[in-house]
Amino acid sequence: MVKNDQTGIQDLFDPDELVLTKNEILQFCDRVIKKWNKNPSKNAKNILAMNAVKTSVLWTDDESLKAIWSEIITWTFELLYENAMAQDSEWANILKKLKNKK
Repeated sequence: MVKNDQTGIQDLFDPDELVLTKNEILQFCDRVIKKWNKNPSKNAKNILAMNAVKTSVLWTDDESLKAIWSEIITWTFELLYENAMAQDSEWANILKKLKNKK
């Protein structure tokens, strides 16, 4: 995720520089599956689908995973920004400032 520098101080968060490792993505999948397993009958299709995602992550090379997940994360931040712009001008102004810092 967001990496620390050599002094151990966390760098400022920049979604454009976010790097997820294969292991971090697999851990995310496992956390979601564990959550959904609390109600397996309700979430059976979701669990099956997330296991398919997990399998595809296992088979995909690291560079492709980085490219794919970078696009997913960028899209997610764009959606959050657009939603904030539509919902609340104060929140939108904060996000706009963050977006313009890059």
